[in-house]
Amino acid sequence: MSCAVFRVSSAMLLITTLPALAQVNYPTQPVRVIVTTAPGGGLDTFARALAREFSDRAGQQFVVDNRAGAGTTIGTALVAKSKPDGYTVLVSTSSFAISPAIFKSIPYDPLQDFAPITMGASAPNLLVVHPSVPVKTVKELIALAKARAAQSDPIFYASGGNGTNGHMATALFLSMAQIRMTHVPYKSGSLGVIDLIAGHVPLMLDTMSSVMPQVRAGKLRALGVASAHRVAAAPNIPTIAEAVPGYESAQWYGLWAPAGTPREIAAWLHKEAASILSAPQMKKRLADDGLDVVANAPEDFAAGIRADIAKWTRVVKAAGIQPM
Repeated sequence: MSCAVFRVSSAMLLITTLPALAQVNYPTQPVRVIVTTAPGGGLDTFARALAREFSDRAGQQFVVDNRAGAGTTIGTALVAKSKPDGYTVLVSTSSFAISPAIFKSIPYDPLQDFAPITMGASAPNLLVVHPSVPVKTVKELIALAKARAAQSDPIFYASGGNGTNGHMATALFLSMAQIRMTHVPYKSGSLGVIDLIAGHVPLMLDTMSSVMPQVRAGKLRALGVASAHRVAAAPNIPTIAEAVPGYESAQWYGLWAPAGTPREIAAWLHKEAASILSAPQMKKRLADDGLDVVANAPEDFAAGIRADIAKWTRVVKAAGIQPM
């Protein structure tokens, strides 16, 4: 999903939300923020930064509650079944749009059971390996994977679980590079990164915000960024597309409320989220982690989710992945 499509001006945000905001008396009690990954990962870091700012502005606590597992569907289902009063909200990843393609059934309807608030930020994925892996470029990795496959000794790769963005981004890479590896799903991306650092698994495609600190610390080696062009946060890292033309994958973070949430509350959440994310200090903090602020309008976010569901359905079919 292209971030550029979803950008809207602050003036437009105010025009579309001010009539509703004049009537809102919210929040009057703590708000539970369901995060669909384990503590410590990129989404968790993003959600906690957002929750702190919401708490400061609202005078009520926005409390992060991590509900990881099942490709982010556990936490997502919890919010889908929550009372639509604005006191339970969802912060999740682009796996929200992948799950309908990868799972035979999920306990909610991603298009009917939620009120999209905004896509908060987006970041390209980063292909990283443990320093013990004898490759320094994507081309060398592809050559190693082909050699290992010929010896019936495939390379293993980690992800935050079946149907997560990292899983599908790697499946797309393998398909386009015409190589094979073996998937090792974890309960969350942060747990996969821990095992990657320990050398228990050699490779992972995850968000820049999750793995760049480990790359800077010398605990992981970056091979390629999954964007069309090199990124300002890491200009010395080549793109994967330089070795696999056309390859691109990104992770985005979004905010939802349950369907049926009063429009004035959804409008308040949108206005405050857009204001928080567009603040210079927050934008710089996120940019340092490789995240690009989007803060789009709810209708644009909803359209993007529909487009992503269609996209990943095509990828699953093309890669020959059997829905689980």
